[in-house]
Amino acid sequence: MAKGRGTAGDRVGGIKNKIKRQQMYHKLKKEGDKAAKQARKLRQKEAEELGEAAPQTVQRTLDNTREADDTVVGPDDEEVAGEDALDEFAAHFSGEVPPRTMITTGRYPSAQLLSLVEELLRMLPNSEYRPRNAITIKRIVDACAERGFTNLLLLTEKSKTPQTLWLIKLPGGPTARFKLTTLVMPKRIAGHGRPTAHRPELILNNFGTRLGHRLGRLLACLFPHDPQFKGRQVVTMHNQRDYVFFRHHRYVFEDDSGKGDVAVRLQELGPRFTLKLKSLQLGTFDPQHGEYEWKHRAELDTSRRRFHV
Repeated sequence: MAKGRGTAGDRVGGIKNKIKRQQMYHKLKKEGDKAAKQARKLRQKEAEELGEAAPQTVQRTLDNTREADDTVVGPDDEEVAGEDALDEFAAHFSGEVPPRTMITTGRYPSAQLLSLVEELLRMLPNSEYRPRNAITIKRIVDACAERGFTNLLLLTEKSKTPQTLWLIKLPGGPTARFKLTTLVMPKRIAGHGRPTAHRPELILNNFGTRLGHRLGRLLACLFPHDPQFKGRQVVTMHNQRDYVFFRHHRYVFEDDSGKGDVAVRLQELGPRFTLKLKSLQLGTFDPQHGEYEWKHRAELDTSRRRFHV
């Protein structure tokens, strides 16, 4: 039998008899669980005795042990603030140009993709859908810019499953390409509501790096900068480990007791999905000759604790 400390499996690895090995494994596992329970009770007792002075244990996660990134934007970064005042999104945030979005798809969209388009039309103010037919994307970009659209959303699919989302800021870019996954339509969400025509509130969370800051401003251009709080609708885009989780909710105020004690809950409106940035390109759609600000490559994935957004 192996000597020294380790898991129960490691310590019985040298026992050749299967029955004896299983018996010893369960015995060691039971002893280990009992010792862990006693240690946990001891820590709890010490924490109760110390009260507020008890040391707080923080669980190690990929998020709080991420690699240091020199491009993280601080709250009072004057250089970034100066760039924001002159970038492609400044007119939107100043309120000079309200958002107007055109949505299109691949040439032969499936029913599921068209269902997603319908949900996006309900959610995005001032949005329209036009079938692509046989028109090239570059021609669509030029036509949308001439007609005063500020954004172009292009949805493509594989095997009748939505797979890619292109977001093109008009008239001069940039262009972001996302992988779209974990799509859940409203009809599959228990207790879902239906959105109204009110302009939703937008929450962008954890877009901390220079790339993330720029990406967050691009996504914000889909929604008006003056939400109608009366509608109590909110769109959340939360970035975690370079995945952008998209959610659409409504605040619901309820007085079940009849005593004036109002409770607040969230009702999901849907859809919900996840976006993974694949590239950010200067200018409008030009995958062959365009200049990329950032593009995902395999050599960038040097560690599970390295994040870019």
